Parts: sequence; C-alpha cells; structure tokens
Amino acid sequence: VEVSELLSRLLKLKKLPHQVLNAKLHQKEAEVVTEAGKPGTVTIATNMAGRGTDIKLGEGVKEQGGLAIIGTERHDSRRVDRQLRGRSGRQGDPGSTQFFVSLEDNLMRLFGSERIAKMMDRMGHKEGEVIQHSMITKSIERAQKKVEENNFGIRKRLLEFDDVMNSQRTAIYNRRKNALFGDKLDLDIDNMIYDICNVIVLNAQQNSDFEDFNYNIIKSFGIESPFSENEFLEKDPNTLTEDLYQEAKEKYLRKTVNIKSNIFPVIKNIHENQSDKIDNIVIPFTDGRRAMKVVAKLSKVYETEGLEALKALERNITLAFIDNEWKEHLREMDFLKQSVYHAQYEQKDPLLIYKLEGYELFQSMMDKMNRDIISFLMKAQLHDPNEQTLSSENNSRPKQDFSKLKAGREDVAQSTRMNSEMAQQNQSGEPVKHSPVMVAKKPGRNERVKILNLQNGETKELKFKQAEPLISSGTWQMVN
Repeated sequence: VEVSELLSRLLKLKKLPHQVLNAKLHQKEAEVVTEAGKPGTVTIATNMAGRGTDIKLGEGVKEQGGLAIIGTERHDSRRVDRQLRGRSGRQGDPGSTQFFVSLEDNLMRLFGSERIAKMMDRMGHKEGEVIQHSMITKSIERAQKKVEENNFGIRKRLLEFDDVMNSQRTAIYNRRKNALFGDKLDLDIDNMIYDICNVIVLNAQQNSDFEDFNYNIIKSFGIESPFSENEFLEKDPNTLTEDLYQEAKEKYLRKTVNIKSNIFPVIKNIHENQSDKIDNIVIPFTDGRRAMKVVAKLSKVYETEGLEALKALERNITLAFIDNEWKEHLREMDFLKQSVYHAQYEQKDPLLIYKLEGYELFQSMMDKMNRDIISFLMKAQLHDPNEQTLSSENNSRPKQDFSKLKAGREDVAQSTRMNSEMAQQNQSGEPVKHSPVMVAKKPGRNERVKILNLQNGETKELKFKQAEPLISSGTWQMVN
C-alpha cells in the first residue's frame, strides 16, 4: 500500500491521470476495476486489491495488445508474481507483463545483490542501465525459492505444534460430547472412578504410606479405606484397585438411590398439582463446598422417579469441570509453547520438549478434572438455598476456613441452649447465668484430633488433615 501511494505521487508529478486500487477504499474498488480496461487508463494496484474480479477490456483495447501489466518489483513468493501476471490475459483476452527489479530491492539485497552488483561494475554497466540477462533472472528465482522453502518450513513447524494440541482437543471434545448428549456418560464416570482408584493405590504403595492412602480415599470418595494396613501392604495393586473401585461404585449407587428417594416425593407433589404451569424445575445440589443448580424437565423427572435429576446433575457437573479445566490448560499450553523455544540454546528440539511437557500437563489436567468431578458426585446432596455453604462458584463472599465452620456449629448449639434458658427465665422471672461460647483454635495439619460419628457414636483419633474431609461432610464432628 505504501509503495502504491508513492507511485501515485510520482505519476501526479508527471501529471499522468490514474486510479489507485489498494484495498483502502472498498466502495470505489468496483468503479476502479470497471474503468481499468478502458483505452489509455493507468491503474496502480497492489497484489491484494481487486482479486477475483475480471477487468473487462474496452473498445479497441484488444487490437492494441490488451492489458499491459508493469511490475515494479519481484516479490518474496513466485505465487504473488504469477497472481499479478494473471491480471492480464483473463478469459482468453490478450495481454503482456513486464517486471522491473532493482538490486536495492529487499529480495535482491537479502540474497547476494552485492556480488551481482560488483560483477555488473566489472562488466562496465552504469547506474540506472537496464540489465536483461538470464543470470539475473535465475538469481531472482533462486532467492524466491529460498524464501518459499523457509516459509514452508515455518508453516510445517506450526502444523506439527498444532498436531499436539489437536490430539488433546479431540480427546476433550469427545468427553464433552458424551456429557452434553448423555451418550456413554455412565461409562465415562465408571472409567474416572477406576482411574482415580488406580492412581491412589499406585502412589500410596510406591511410598508405602497407608495414612496418605486413606486420606486420599476420604478426600476423593468420602469413604474410608476398605482394607487394613496389612492388607494394603500385602495385596498387589491390581487387586487393591479392583476392590476399591467396587467399594466406591457401591457407595455411589447407594447415594443415587438415597437422593432419588428424597427428590421423588417433592417432584410427585409438584407434578400432580402444578404440572400445567411448570415445565422445568431447578434442583440445588452441594458437596459441602460448592453449590450447583441443575435444571431438569419436570415430566421426565417424574416419569423416571427422580433418575433424570441425577443424570442432569452428572451432565452439568461434568461439563462445568471440563470447561473450567480446559480453559486453564489452554493458557498453560500457550505459555509452554512460548517458552520451549529456549530449548534451542541447549541444542534440544523444541517440538520434542513441547510434546513431552504437553503430555504431562494434559495428564495432570485430566487427573485433576476426574478427581473434581467424582468428588462432587460422591459427596453431592440436596442443598437448602437458605443454608450457607463454605464457598460457592457464584458467591463473591470470601471463603471461610474450617475453624470458622466449627465455631459456627458450636454457636448454633450454644444459641439453642441460650434460647431454652431465656424461655425458662421468662417463666420464672429469674435471670439465668450463661456459660461463655468457646471458639476452638484450628489444629495443625499433623496434629492428632478426636472425632465423633454423629450417626453411630463411634470415635476415632486421626491427624487433622485426614479428619478434615470427614468433618466437612457433616457425618463426623471434632470433640475434645
């Protein structure tokens, strides 16, 4: 565009009427192309402007040789030169082309113009003299070939980098498609449970750490280890993985049956009394930390006796975590792509580093995504919107730590006791002394604490990092 405007100023100095076609004035392009084929018309055009439009030759132009193309330089690519040549001779019309090249052009300057210039000086050629020699033409073609080979290598390299992301993208989109349409989602969830069991078993056996094994099971599935420490150390990993998978699967099935039994009476009441007014219902779920509202069709939930609500929960949770983790993974892969080129300084192949590091990032992302999905589904329960969870995806309030949650529960108990005492005071007319509300300090991660099972009265003594998931689930409570 800059060169076209420079040429336009030069022609104006010579007082030659002309038109400029450089894609800056889109509305005038059609008019310029229409005028370009008339006798005596001069049109300055860039290689991008007016492409795909035939220049219709005016009356008497064919007899004078047709459209004449004058190129002011040779371009980096032969394709661009041929495209410019193609402006003449369209649809069988006659035409001619002539290109002018200076040894000071970028293409010649980058590929040996000094050597050619010295040779021309020795042969006695003067400044500005026209040189029509096959050696010049061949040197230009060699320079263009080098540029094209370099550009081809760049494009090929980019394609190889993109192939790494494409394979990951295909795997993620298949998982997302299964979640979106519900196809094979049950199989995906089974595979996720099994993969998590396998990873937990292998990592724990590698370190021979039974406490860490038990902690990860509680964190991921909300259950305790089905094996004793001796069984964990003696059995082979495949047997442990299979037994743990069966235990986790049975726990999930029990939870689904329990949720269905809680949902269906409410759904039945709504369907029988308000089905003519309501098509879709919103069911709130929580895992104790996050809350999610699931939308389902009322009639379908009623017909399946609550099963459709669980299927909607599985779809929504899987889609939400896939989208969130995939976005973070794309950012990390972009950062990795920018940083791997430094491997050249160590004489390493950046593409190989990108493939290895990208695979590890993808495996880490898949493992975290599977754990988050299964953890939510395993701990999911109906959520009362009036109750405040520890944190929510759509909640802007700051997160609360565990000590605050414990204090809140103790405050509730104290508040109930104080209300009872106040009632007694109102009846007797005498004030009642109240014991102060004690807020316990949050224990350290490795500090041993005593917890109580609120369902059967069982007590245990564990490290706080192992006891915290049990307490947050609401089944256990820390006691002095």
